[in-house]
Amino acid sequence: MDRSDATKGARDASTAQRTAPPDMSAGNDAPVCIATTDGIAGAHIAMTLGVVVGIAIRSRGVAGNIMAGLDALGNGSALDEYRDLLAACRGEALTRMGRAAEELGAAAVIGVRFNCAEVGHEMVEVVAYGTAVVLQDA
Repeated sequence: MDRSDATKGARDASTAQRTAPPDMSAGNDAPVCIATTDGIAGAHIAMTLGVVVGIAIRSRGVAGNIMAGLDALGNGSALDEYRDLLAACRGEALTRMGRAAEELGAAAVIGVRFNCAEVGHEMVEVVAYGTAVVLQDA
């Protein structure tokens, strides 16, 4: 195979990766496609159903507060457990948002964003929100 064939093959593979819509629903239980972009590659938005929200609240507990204090003192590895808690909380918020979209009849949620806040001193709230849409093949 000469160099031009190798370049063409790489270009074709690159184009295939860009045109196939990614499975953004991996890691959540909802069968809708979830994307941070304002559209889904290879699909046309047929109908906008509105904003959907998923909220998850978890208690950080005394151990989490102690870990946060240790991290403030420079022990970066002390927060691994807290990071895992937040990752699980984000996953739960995405799942709840996806289920809300599914209840509306959506095929996807686009423009997804997160917001995170402390609730009191012991809890953390993660909100996932986006726009539920019905898709049509482009």
